[in-house]
Amino acid sequence: MTRINGRRLIADLRRLAEFGKAGTGVNRVSFSGADIESRVWLRERFQAAGLDAAIDAVGNVRGVSAQAARAVVIGSHTDTVPMGGWLDGAMGVLYGLEIARSRIESGRQGQLGVDVVSFQDEEGTFLPCLGSRSFCGELTQADIAKPKSQAGEPLVEALRRAAYGGPAWRLDKGRHIAYLEAHIEQGPRLEAAKRRIGVVTGIVGIRRFRIIAKGQADHAGTTPMSMRKDAARPLFTFAYRVHADLPAMVGPDTVWNIGVITVRPGAANVVASEAELVVEFRDTSSEVLERIEARLLAWISELDSQGPARLEAHPIARIAPTLMAPDLEALIEAGAAENGTATLRMPSGAGHDAMVLGHHLPSAMLFIPSIGGRSHDVAEDSAEDDIVLGCEVLAAVVERLEARAA
Repeated sequence: MTRINGRRLIADLRRLAEFGKAGTGVNRVSFSGADIESRVWLRERFQAAGLDAAIDAVGNVRGVSAQAARAVVIGSHTDTVPMGGWLDGAMGVLYGLEIARSRIESGRQGQLGVDVVSFQDEEGTFLPCLGSRSFCGELTQADIAKPKSQAGEPLVEALRRAAYGGPAWRLDKGRHIAYLEAHIEQGPRLEAAKRRIGVVTGIVGIRRFRIIAKGQADHAGTTPMSMRKDAARPLFTFAYRVHADLPAMVGPDTVWNIGVITVRPGAANVVASEAELVVEFRDTSSEVLERIEARLLAWISELDSQGPARLEAHPIARIAPTLMAPDLEALIEAGAAENGTATLRMPSGAGHDAMVLGHHLPSAMLFIPSIGGRSHDVAEDSAEDDIVLGCEVLAAVVERLEARAA
């Protein structure tokens, strides 16, 4: 059995959190000074553990178990959102380091290797899941040339500034047998259910639409209600239907949100000439996503035909769901049972690098509870006992993969 060193794991996590430290959280967006410095530190930790370590062309930090012919990839990301938490992504990377290091210390690295990776820019400062998409061979030079940060810096300039000179690390299906990613839940379900380990069944697909209504600006005091071309009114009718009528047609884990509403010219005494909102919905079922999209577009068509304002829908995001490998889910459940804890099967409502890897390699994700469900904020935290338990469960999964591959 691989015995991890829980105190060492926590110490590494606390040290990594010093790079970009912001109160109780971390401000370590990709290609920032703190991010670049943290990747050098991480490469050094991989080397000290006995791994063949390097930073590749896009900033992925990888540690390879060079003595093993076959390996499981364990990783996540160490970049953060602005003013984010200390565990989001980082925990999954350091789980990989601790498991690989403990197996090397026990003399087992030649049987089934653990290749560890911190993928670059999962959070999308320049290009969401840049590192994992590069690893899976999904990006062209044109894809790299286009993105810019919100501040306007081109990705190619950020790469030049970081001076990563190594070749891109690529998925090797002759070597890599599975991908495992551990993460804080980032929500309240585990805590509410009093479960310490979540088994992710799939990562949701996301569809997002910008709905635009066009009318005519007029004086709100002198234009009769029956003669207005109010752009806001049909848009608010649509928003009402989303929240009132969608529950009858969705799945048990479907979520939806209207997060942006804009009315122009935006004055209390002017009838709106234009209004828009952004609606998104998420589910692990493509069938459910198709059903919701069809209904929303039907409502738009109906409201447009009723006039006098005109409505149109523009798709702005379309991400397919990614289901996890059932046999790996079962190994997480077995590993949790071995460590005396029950699990909760659940979808991931947030995106992760596993949603990229899952289309190329059998993949699984493990969650631990987030205190208060908080994440993407400096208040994010998890109990140290839960952090250590999650690593022990993932180590047990690697043991079972090793036995299966023998």
